[in-house]
Amino acid sequence: QVQVVESGGGSVRAGGSLILSCVASGKTFIHPCMGWFRQTSGKEREGVGSIYTINGYTRYAESVNGRFTIGRDYARNTIYLRMNMLGPEDAGKYYCAIGELARCELDALAAEGDWGQGTQVLVDS
Repeated sequence: QVQVVESGGGSVRAGGSLILSCVASGKTFIHPCMGWFRQTSGKEREGVGSIYTINGYTRYAESVNGRFTIGRDYARNTIYLRMNMLGPEDAGKYYCAIGELARCELDALAAEGDWGQGTQVLVDS
């Protein structure tokens, strides 16, 4: 059974930075796609970004492009989300997902991936 665990959430001042981590275990992944999603106040869950961990290819949502960066440790099925210039609109619960997908895209990962329980990010304005 796949387990996905996020960590690193917390409170940060507007304009500040935070790094989230996600570790997946319980299965041998060959070409995993991993990604981050978030549920912010008053909005539906949205994809933040994805990474094809074997080669590091990333995609980002327009709302975070240039501010957020996803890194990975392929051998450990671990990804990171570095978030810079955080604003109140970024506050919410952040989720990680992993899957063996034909295409590493957020919509596919949302539909077919295994999910963690999420970690909360608060932004103090």
